[in-house]
Amino acid sequence: MKTQIKAQLPQPVPLFPLSGALLLPGGRLPLNIFEPRYLRMVDNALAGARAIGMIQPLDPSAVDPVPALYDVGCAGRITSFAETEDGRYLITLTGLRRFRLLGEVSADTPYRLAQVDWNAFPADAREDPSGAAIDRQEFLNAMRRYLEAESLKADWDAALSAPIEALVVSLAMGCPFAPNEQQALLEAETVADRAECLMALMEMSGADEPNGDQHLQ
Repeated sequence: MKTQIKAQLPQPVPLFPLSGALLLPGGRLPLNIFEPRYLRMVDNALAGARAIGMIQPLDPSAVDPVPALYDVGCAGRITSFAETEDGRYLITLTGLRRFRLLGEVSADTPYRLAQVDWNAFPADAREDPSGAAIDRQEFLNAMRRYLEAESLKADWDAALSAPIEALVVSLAMGCPFAPNEQQALLEAETVADRAECLMALMEMSGADEPNGDQHLQ
């Protein structure tokens, strides 16, 4: 399986800078693509490795058409695709592997391309045993307190039966954290590190006033 995933990682990788969109290895991120440059990016990805690199701008409020980016992103493979009548693409990216930017590449594409280090996060290339160290009950308690404080809803039957690794990924991607907090979750070395970071963020956020009734995806 790891060999197959490795074969799907392009060099250079097309970049999709998007603030507030967190993709993690094993996670699924739905996207609505409508800008012409990213429509072309999807076309080219579908004709090749089907991989796109999700990465966040450093400044979410920047109006620069070529904003500075964080050093770390995550590649996802297009695993579902549909085209709407008005020409938009509805795609789902399944997270493959994180990368560290080495440098952008000059190209005639309307979207950005970069050389990346695919080996920056070794835990993504093998089975991560650190999930066994996560206190499942402690994690679920922190999750429940956070969801109640934020008036978020979740499928508790699914949460109770899900593997802890999948639960951490789903919750990290689904919670409405700030972009810099999402980046911290992305850059956590292992699933146990991510769970610890996630619990800390939930505890901090849960101390605030509820922000209205929402549904956790």
